[in-house]
Amino acid sequence: MNNCLPQFNSARVVVFGDVMLDRYWSGPVNRISPEAPVPVVHVTEHEERPGGAGNVALNIVALEAQTTVVGLVGDDEAGRALDKYLSDAGVNCAFQVVEGQPTITKLRILSRHQQLIRVDFEEGFHDVFLSDLTARCQDQLPVCGAIVLSDYGKGSLSDCQQVIQQARSRQIPVIVDPKGHDFEKYRQATLITPNMTEFEQVVGACQDDAEIVRKGQTLRAQLDLTALLITRSEKGVTLIEENRVTHLPTQAQEVFDVTGAGDTVVATLATALAAGVSLPEATKLANVAAGIVVGKLGTATASVSELCRELHLEKHGSSGVLNEHDLVLLLNDRRERGERIVMTNGCFDLLHAGHVSYLQAAKAYGDRLIVAVNSDESVKQLKGAERPVNRLEQRMAVLAGLESVDWVVSFEEDTPERLICRLQPDVLIKGGDYRVEDIAGGACVTKQGGEVVVVHYQDGQSTTKIINRIMESSS
Repeated sequence: MNNCLPQFNSARVVVFGDVMLDRYWSGPVNRISPEAPVPVVHVTEHEERPGGAGNVALNIVALEAQTTVVGLVGDDEAGRALDKYLSDAGVNCAFQVVEGQPTITKLRILSRHQQLIRVDFEEGFHDVFLSDLTARCQDQLPVCGAIVLSDYGKGSLSDCQQVIQQARSRQIPVIVDPKGHDFEKYRQATLITPNMTEFEQVVGACQDDAEIVRKGQTLRAQLDLTALLITRSEKGVTLIEENRVTHLPTQAQEVFDVTGAGDTVVATLATALAAGVSLPEATKLANVAAGIVVGKLGTATASVSELCRELHLEKHGSSGVLNEHDLVLLLNDRRERGERIVMTNGCFDLLHAGHVSYLQAAKAYGDRLIVAVNSDESVKQLKGAERPVNRLEQRMAVLAGLESVDWVVSFEEDTPERLICRLQPDVLIKGGDYRVEDIAGGACVTKQGGEVVVVHYQDGQSTTKIINRIMESSS
């Protein structure tokens, strides 16, 4: 487990609710049907994945936690496909098979990533006797750390009070993704997570944040909830507890598709709570995870590595002094965005105009510039016992303040070869009269398809000359 997150791999979450199968048929449209004025899709690709409570479960296993999903399916091919997909992904399926009713299936026909039509195959399970399903869920409670009620209005959660009360008696958090105009059936759950539209359908229109909080507190008290989390699209989320209100801005850089974002929120909340995280911290993690999935096309999940990367980005920003581990995570993110990474290195003991112009020239070779700086001991070995004049922390801070420099990192060795080979820049820059084949780390860069460039320093500019002039003037 990555140490940037709680021990998610020890968490066990039960997902109880409406499961469904999402199918996608896609292909080009080259003509209009002669039978009716509709496009003809030449289907060339098929994809299917779990939706509803099934997608919540997928989000949980993506966080490397354990999960069981409890729901209703038909005795049909779609139900078997749903079971196989989830089982192959590591989800334990505890489905109740209902004879004579179809597994809820949504078929989407697409062309060029645009949905042309959706076809639903469902009759709902509202008339099904649910005692067996509730018993399946209760059987899982002794070994779970949190439970998600995933309600899509299909009938599985028509009567969920027994499960809520059983979980409450065991002090197991219950997180509800609600549906409909009546939230009374979720009474005494730990947390419900309506989006803004769902919230206003229940409490009425809200003109500002103050009214959202006031009506949210009233609803929370009426339903005897521990908290209420309202997801507010581009405005982020609002967590309303009895004595505290927390507004978190959206973490999304770009929004491609909001499909399944609510599933990601409840999955991350439940997993974090099951791992022993406080509710405010779990909400922060859920908000970050939602920002990841809305930047992807279609129903998606957020992985542990993606969540760690975003947390590091939030902690360290887009520039500054970093340790090696954090820099690797940032580079992975920047490469995925198509950015070209440039790297150089040096002692940079007394920063002067020659250094500044050199670093500006280096930055021109790409989008991001990394400067690797020799440690104090390394400088001493290279320059003599009287150097460096400035300690490592001071040298790195000055470099980080330059407009041309994005990240500054240190290395302990005499040469930066190991660090360069690990970071794998697209362009390695070295200042001076070097031959390309003699530059430390150059072979690693060129082997990966990168470029090694020599940039000449300005004449008459050097740290040694500056030090000598200072010593001469003081003697």
